Amino acid sequence: MTPLIMVQFLAWVAECPRSYAETMEAWRTSCPRLSVWEDANLDGLVWLDAGAGGRTLVRLSARGEAVLSAATAAA
Repeated sequence: MTPLIMVQFLAWVAECPRSYAETMEAWRTSCPRLSVWEDANLDGLVWLDAGAGGRTLVRLSARGEAVLSAATAAA
């Protein structure tokens, strides 16, 4: 079962294009119990896309989309 905070993070990323800076401001933490950004990276749920104009975007990977889809279907 996917933790709720991870589902919330994935849904937030999927909602609209998010810059890396915006994502770090909203989700980065030094608390080891709330490492959703780090966990999503390690699990291959997100990837960084060097978008137009040199703006790096955070996007869901295919695996991230599948995890979010499964979590929302189970809810």
